[in-house]
Amino acid sequence: MLSSLWTGISGLDANGAAMGIIGNNIANVNTVGFKGSTAAFSDILSQTLTGMNGTNQIGRGVKLDAVQTQFLQGSFETTGSATDMAIDGNGFFIVKKPDGGQYYTRAGQFTIDNDGYLVNPDNLVVQGYAIDANGNVSTQLSDINLSKSISNPKTTSKVNLSVNLDATSQVPTVAWNLANLNSDMYNYTTSVTVYDSLGGAHPVSIYFVKTGANAWTAHYVYTDNTGAQQEAGTQDLSFGTDGSLTTDNEAPINFTNLADGATSPQAITFDFGNGTAGGGTGLDQTTQFSSPSVTNMVNQDGYQSGSLLSVTVDLDGVITGLFSNGQTRQVAQMALADFASPWGLTKMGGNLYAESHASGQPVINKPGTGGVGTIHSNALEQSNVDLAAEFVKLITTQRGFQANSKIITTSDEMLADVVNLKR
Repeated sequence: MLSSLWTGISGLDANGAAMGIIGNNIANVNTVGFKGSTAAFSDILSQTLTGMNGTNQIGRGVKLDAVQTQFLQGSFETTGSATDMAIDGNGFFIVKKPDGGQYYTRAGQFTIDNDGYLVNPDNLVVQGYAIDANGNVSTQLSDINLSKSISNPKTTSKVNLSVNLDATSQVPTVAWNLANLNSDMYNYTTSVTVYDSLGGAHPVSIYFVKTGANAWTAHYVYTDNTGAQQEAGTQDLSFGTDGSLTTDNEAPINFTNLADGATSPQAITFDFGNGTAGGGTGLDQTTQFSSPSVTNMVNQDGYQSGSLLSVTVDLDGVITGLFSNGQTRQVAQMALADFASPWGLTKMGGNLYAESHASGQPVINKPGTGGVGTIHSNALEQSNVDLAAEFVKLITTQRGFQANSKIITTSDEMLADVVNLKR
């Protein structure tokens, strides 16, 4: 009868521990990336009695054999932040403490700190692969730092224009002279901004001078690094009797001394959409019709340097930056870790797991490869706790605890009856 007391106590201990596990699950029902746990019980066999009918085994109660984490997929919640990420499938985000300690998490609540690092709410830095300005992905795992992401400037090498030059215009009676430039020397003007090799912006004025019935000359004027007006060169345009451009004599125009330290001379080609040689049509086509001169389209292929404005993340974990110069480029790629036995990971609190002997070493891959899942941006993985199931477990565990308490009180009453046999 004394052993039954200890059997009841083992039941109280086991069910009390199970209640703690259930309570922890319920408490974390709104914790991002939380994985619920279940209690695994086993019986205790510690007494063997030998009788006429052979060996009889009497159990001594129950024990909490293991607490098993359930790595089932949680549902997704949509958010408004591109740096919020959720893993669809296997794997863990990799984060690192300042002391170099590496941890793993399913919680993708990431932000960018004041130093440009991608961090979790506890300021642990997210790990991934850097991508340089040429699109080369690093093979070394490192901190993801977006402050180092800039868009390098690009030198203007080509300008595309489409203009209509008024066929009724008269040939100017005053000869072209940049030193004494006035409106009597040209028929129409437009402008375009070009960029030097350092990303500096330079306005270029294009003056159109009619030289004959179907002939025009474009003069390219700019301000050099000394502040003086310079003419880089000229370009002759010829038109057919139907007003279409027959030739634009496309050739590089050399601009010198645009900026100190920049490439000089800088060759820029001006393409007027020659219908015969260049294949231009519609807005790409420069014309000479009997209507007012107008610029239909102008663009060029250069741009200045740019700083990071915002990011997007695709299913492969590639982080693409949008820069202030209007350009986009890939700046980093997330990394995911997988384990042979994620159930063996050590919980560290703060939604973190640590590698252990039972889990095995991490296998690190890019999202969507090597058996790890993909990444959904603007989303967070919710807790996988099933509240209905937890409440059922709550009831059965309470009943189990209550029943084991009855074992103790009943055994006590039986012992009291034994004591009362002698009076």
